[in-house]
Amino acid sequence: MTTTQSSTRAIWAWAFYDWANSAFITTVMVVFFPIFFREYWAKGLPSEAITLHLGTANALASLSIMLLAPFLGTVADQGGVKKPMMAGFVTLGVCATLGLTVVGESQWQWAMFGFVLAVVGFLGANIFYDALLVDVAERPAFNRVSALGYGLGYLGGGLLFGLCVLLTLHPTWFGLPDATQAVRWAFGVTAVWWAVFSIPLWRWVRERAPVQAQRPALMPLLRLSGKQLLETFRHIRQLRVVWVFLLAYWFYIDGVDTVILMAVDYGKSLGFATANLITALLMTQFIAFPAALVFGWLGNRWGAKRGILLGLAGYVVITLMAVRMDSVSQFYVLALSVGLVQGGVQALSRSLYASLIPQDQAAEFFGFYNMLGKFAAVLGPLLVGWVGVLTGSPRLGLLAVLLLFGVGAWLLWKVPSVER
Repeated sequence: MTTTQSSTRAIWAWAFYDWANSAFITTVMVVFFPIFFREYWAKGLPSEAITLHLGTANALASLSIMLLAPFLGTVADQGGVKKPMMAGFVTLGVCATLGLTVVGESQWQWAMFGFVLAVVGFLGANIFYDALLVDVAERPAFNRVSALGYGLGYLGGGLLFGLCVLLTLHPTWFGLPDATQAVRWAFGVTAVWWAVFSIPLWRWVRERAPVQAQRPALMPLLRLSGKQLLETFRHIRQLRVVWVFLLAYWFYIDGVDTVILMAVDYGKSLGFATANLITALLMTQFIAFPAALVFGWLGNRWGAKRGILLGLAGYVVITLMAVRMDSVSQFYVLALSVGLVQGGVQALSRSLYASLIPQDQAAEFFGFYNMLGKFAAVLGPLLVGWVGVLTGSPRLGLLAVLLLFGVGAWLLWKVPSVER
């Protein structure tokens, strides 16, 4: 890609959206919402009911995007409206996150409603954000640019999460009366962070014009998009390289997401304190920043496929380490190891997929990519849970994840390296 001032600015503007929205994942989705929901909004409810409500909220949000993602992507491509549609979902996510700041004690229904809308906003915006990669970079730069986005995301998410942890541990330092108000402020600060650091993308990223010379009206656009979606299904079936990659991605990203989702619960099952788990999470965030950039460099030198396979080999080692883990220091080593490979696998998966798909249908193809991402972390946790129950050992349950990495790597090996 020609590195002009405008293209460099567009790349950084695009990448900074990862900085903007990753704060929502870490601060709201992973840590503060589940804790605050259990201890404040759903206070007094049975523990199993709280777990059910949290699971239902996440499932509703993921299912909504899973069903809508391919169609939304098709609409965006046919109408040339990736940025406007992304802006709508970002606005939904930011406003819903702000809305959580005013939900009162024991109002768990409103908290669930706000959280579902916020997650839908976050996930929906990512469809179009991922697809805009082909608008800001040429094929040879996909690995580097995608890795830059993930790297900035981990750094930005870690910085804001660290600030919010400090805010809740020492509310009086910030002129707040107690931790309850501090958590409300954490939601508000996250929403503002998300909105403010999205601005560069709106200003400097230019979406390529659609194939149609003139954008169709709404109803014709919806009819055209429905027909195109069916055509894309057929297209994917014919593009063997794409559907083999998507199948491989479903398996191995399920393993990656399972490690992310189950790490805190696994640490708790071994008796580690919450402070240790938060420290490990912060370590993962800050280590993943430079590691993702290194994987982007490796992707350019070796190819994205080899870089992903290297990351999956790292996850196999991590899983084996976790099975033998019995001390906090080992848990920290595990967090460091996850940070080294997590962002790289995610970044190179996005860039490899972008190199395999038709560039003028990026949003609709990324709709399928994001749909499979929502399917992910379904099989893995079930495997971990059932093997743990049947064997009576959470350590043996974790070994089941190796199956996902193995199948995913085997399928990925069959994907031709067409990016270079």
